[in-house]
Amino acid sequence: MTRTLTLPNGDDVTEDDIILYNGYPYRVRFVDGNEYEFELSPLYWGNSGMDIPFADREALVDQWEADSRGTLTSSEWKQWLREARHDSHFSDAELDEITRELPITESLLERLRRAFHR
Repeated sequence: MTRTLTLPNGDDVTEDDIILYNGYPYRVRFVDGNEYEFELSPLYWGNSGMDIPFADREALVDQWEADSRGTLTSSEWKQWLREARHDSHFSDAELDEITRELPITESLLERLRRAFHR
């Protein structure tokens, strides 16, 4: 049976879902152990020591901020990417990798524009 987590906004997510948490895309990873129930793993930086562990759902509720939205639609992820491309906190390589993982559909024209934008 697939494990799920109910986010503070009410979305039920699995490890396959991508969520927007504190302005960045993450996946939930359930942890086998006594100290933490799950962690949020950033799409680009996952498994690099930047995963955020949570003892339980209440700990996540305590850290859920205004720029956390949970799951987004394809068009909402596209909007997030457009804004992130103008944010110096993100590198092109990071955003290119994130784009490949986000649940968005890009037309051939959109892919060409992105490729030649550099």
